[in-house]
Amino acid sequence: MHVQIVLFDGFDPLDVIAPYEVLYAGGTASAGAVSVELVSAEGPREVVSGTGGLALRATGALDPGRAGLVLVPGASGRVGEPGDVPDHDAGAGEWQRDESIPVLLGRTLTTELPVMLKAAMENPEVTVGTVCGGSLVLAMAGLLEGRHATTHHMGLDMLDATGVHAVNARVVDDGDLVTGAGVTSGLDLGLYLLEREVGPRIAHAVEGLFAHERRGTVWRNRGPMPARF
Repeated sequence: MHVQIVLFDGFDPLDVIAPYEVLYAGGTASAGAVSVELVSAEGPREVVSGTGGLALRATGALDPGRAGLVLVPGASGRVGEPGDVPDHDAGAGEWQRDESIPVLLGRTLTTELPVMLKAAMENPEVTVGTVCGGSLVLAMAGLLEGRHATTHHMGLDMLDATGVHAVNARVVDDGDLVTGAGVTSGLDLGLYLLEREVGPRIAHAVEGLFAHERRGTVWRNRGPMPARF
């Protein structure tokens, strides 16, 4: 399984680093069954996060035609006011530090990223994963209508407003779409993807290495509807 983790201006570092380390360790534990790279819509470049100007380097361009996993992080910045709407207009202009998360997410709509993500979503050999506000990037691009997904608890209403079936769970598995909730859920998302795609022994070994136990039940759209308590 080859993993492409997408960087964009203002990304949240932990959304990237947590799954990167988990999946990279999974590749080591599985003798190379998993490989990971950082990519951007624009190709190789230094990409500045929304946390203190911390930068990571994308070593290549996102390739939606390559089989495997494409993982989209959320943004890091000010929470924003209720009037901040993450649409095309919110993302107009050049990126600046100390912008609100809705504006940072909205800015992705002005890049080639939505087109690339649409191609990835349409590729039957690609699973798309997200951490935190990454699902909002897809939702704002009109790519998740009718799908089940999660995001940070503060963005669930926004996700639901885009036509997504928003689920208040730490990890949601909707087939070729697997989404994580708040920032640290990237650890759980990475471990779950290792278990699903490579096997529970590899996931268990990485879990032990990182001294981290996954939390909660992975939500799937299966089984009977629960009665009200």
